[in-house]
Amino acid sequence: MIHTEEDVLALIQEDDWMMAVLAAAEALQLKDWCVCAGFVRGKIWDTLHGFQRTELPDIDVVYYDSACLKKEKEKEYEYELHRLFPGQPWSVKNQARMHIVNQFPPYGSTTEALSRFPETATALGVRLDQNRLELIAPFGVNDAVELLVRPTPAYVHDLDRYHQRIKKKNWQEIWPNLTIQW
Repeated sequence: MIHTEEDVLALIQEDDWMMAVLAAAEALQLKDWCVCAGFVRGKIWDTLHGFQRTELPDIDVVYYDSACLKKEKEKEYEYELHRLFPGQPWSVKNQARMHIVNQFPPYGSTTEALSRFPETATALGVRLDQNRLELIAPFGVNDAVELLVRPTPAYVHDLDRYHQRIKKKNWQEIWPNLTIQW
């Protein structure tokens, strides 16, 4: 069973594919980086549902570098990841510029950016640092391991966007044991 952050890290550590993804991302030597969102959340939900692995629409690699806000740099990193680990749906985003897209005040770090994700269960990231896994979980892992989907404080006052996203994702069709807070 999965209960704690240590349990989540152990799940990831035991998954060769996830560790290969993390090794490829680590090779980029990005500032304040992690692989986040569905990469971590999906592993938890798949395990709790007894699934091998559901398909990920993308592998979200995020980092924070306020010195270079060029979108083209993100594409260069994606290209490098495709070279290092081909055939994966890589998506790289610099969180130092994503506040504009999300209509929030500027973020100060990757952890702060994750705290502004729509759902607490999605606000999860993991990084590899010299063979050591580190989990970034601004709201902890309880909601994810309890199969609860609810908005983060950043979305409590913008429930329309939260509801639209939940409908679009259609997660309960994939993971029927989820409880979605509307």
